[in-house]
This record gives sequence, structure tokens and C-alpha cells, in this order.
Amino acid sequence: MQIVHQKCPTFYLTEGTTEHRIMLGIIGGTSLLFAELPDLKKTEIATPYGPADLFLGEIALLLRHQHGMPPHRINFPACISALALAGVDRVVAFGSVGSLKKSISPGSIVIPDDYVSTAPVPTIHNHSQEHVMPSIDSHLSAEVAACIPEATTGGTYVQTGGPRIETQAEVRALSAMGDLVGMTVASEATLANELEMAFSAVCMVDNYAHGLGDDTLSYEQILNYARANTKKTEMILERIITTIG
Repeated sequence: MQIVHQKCPTFYLTEGTTEHRIMLGIIGGTSLLFAELPDLKKTEIATPYGPADLFLGEIALLLRHQHGMPPHRINFPACISALALAGVDRVVAFGSVGSLKKSISPGSIVIPDDYVSTAPVPTIHNHSQEHVMPSIDSHLSAEVAACIPEATTGGTYVQTGGPRIETQAEVRALSAMGDLVGMTVASEATLANELEMAFSAVCMVDNYAHGLGDDTLSYEQILNYARANTKKTEMILERIITTIG
């Protein structure tokens, strides 16, 4: 990916004499670590919650683990606010997840329709009383599903705090709550709802959660799964950008 550094916020991009608003935002993490990404301009966006880096072009790309931040230290309000300031009104988040069900094997792709969090979820409403209805947007998810016919639509994403992997006892408890486990999507979905952006997620199942599989789970193993799925991830990303973006 060609990176051009800019310091000031860019909310509208100009091509020739025509200005256009960026509509689609993509969030990526481990699942995009090894993927070939489109040529975009790296731009630092100032937000009320601190700066966040976006890669801007026909889409806005946010790499959630900015500056190597682990899940529990990601500045989610700054990251999601930066997307809103860039003009994004639809967000598709890619997430690497563990499977909480034997029937959902590694290599699967799931587009969840609900989420639950066992960890505190950030908010932008720290100085006013607001109660936003949480949701994963069914219309956007249907568009995403049309781009990924091999994906399973529906399922519940369970967010834990991280950065450690869940214990086997936790996995047994979480499996009664949902189908997938990760550390980021619930926070991103909630903030997108607060900022009136439609939200959907593409969950790349890289492993069985701790205790469900035969192998001893480690972060290195998760990275190896993500690396092995690079071509699949690139293809899905291209389909979504071409069709929705």
C-alpha cells in the first residue's frame, strides 16, 4: 500500500475539480495484517478524543491496532469519530475471531447479527444522558452477505476485554451467550450507532476458542491462521469495495 502522509484532517477528497464524500469505512485488524490493501493516503484526523490515522481514497480504511496498540488500549472513540468526520456513513469491520461452537470451524466466515460484551464498552456520551439503541444494520449486512456468498449470516459476537486469551471455563460460559469471541467489534458497533453510522461486521474464524480445538491456542497460531487466509481476505475486501464502496 502506498502511503502519503498528511497532517491536517481531510473530510472531502478532490479528484480534478470534483469533490466527493467518502461513504464507506472499512475497519481492519489482524485479518488485514498480511493483505494487500488499495493505494490510499494516510491522514491524521483530529477528534475530540485524540488523533486517529485513516487511509483515505474512494473509501476510508481504519487499522484499529494503531501504533501496535493491543485491544484493551485502542482509543475506540477517536478511531470511530475519525471515520464519521471523514464523511463515512457505513462501516464494515473485519474481525479475527475464535469459534465458540464446534459447528463453526476455522476458515469459516460469519456475518453476525447481534453482539454482547463482557467488558466495558466505550461511549461518546460522557457529558449527556443518551441511550442509543444498539444494532448491527440488517440492510448493510445483506449487502455484505451478497458480496460473500460463502459466508454464514447470523450469529452472536461476544466481546471480551483482552489482551489475554479466554480461559477454558470462560469459553464454556461464553458459548452459552454466543457463537464467536473477539475483543473489538462490540465497541466499534456501539460507537458507530452513537454516531449514526450503519454498521456490519465480517468475522474471519481463525481458530476454535480455548479448549474447543485439539491444538494449544497461542497468539502465534492466530497470526498463522490470518496469514494463511490472506488471499481469501483480499478477495472479500475487493468485492466489498467494488460493490458497496
